Amino acid sequence: MLEGIVRESIGKKSAKALRRDGYLIANIYGKGLENINAAFKENEYIRTVRNKETLAFPVKVGDKEMEVVVQSYESHPLTGKLLHVDLMVAQPGVTTHYMVPVEPVGEAIGLKNKGLVNVSKRRLRVKAKVEDLPKSIIIDVTDMDLGDAKLIRDIADIPNVTFTDADRVSVLSVIKAK
Repeated sequence: MLEGIVRESIGKKSAKALRRDGYLIANIYGKGLENINAAFKENEYIRTVRNKETLAFPVKVGDKEMEVVVQSYESHPLTGKLLHVDLMVAQPGVTTHYMVPVEPVGEAIGLKNKGLVNVSKRRLRVKAKVEDLPKSIIIDVTDMDLGDAKLIRDIADIPNVTFTDADRVSVLSVIKAK
């Protein structure tokens, strides 16, 4: 379980001091819940998020334990270092919006024709209960050639999960390498 601390002051100065000490600034929120300003050790947070089994994972901040889902994050434009993360409390039985990662599988035919798989939407917005949420949306790219694209309407339906993006939005495509 990922353990964090509650931030007393939410100013710029204190956030910089925490980052200097190796902490990641986080905001935890949920429907009908009070926002929690927290901070996690950056290395522990990254290790926990990479090794999680489902989209939701447990955290402990102060004396509260809860299941959370990563909604958004902010990283430094040059170094790629995480600066801030928004975590939403995953409340069982409550239908809400989540961002689910896209995972292409297989080797596209277009790769042999000097193409490459371009993932244009890394995360798709879905509306579901946390119990029905998949860990990732798997898209098979083995039959794709140069110029082919997979749209949201081409993705197989997932039970009790609704895509909220327009069905004509391109998720991934095979483009010609330059």
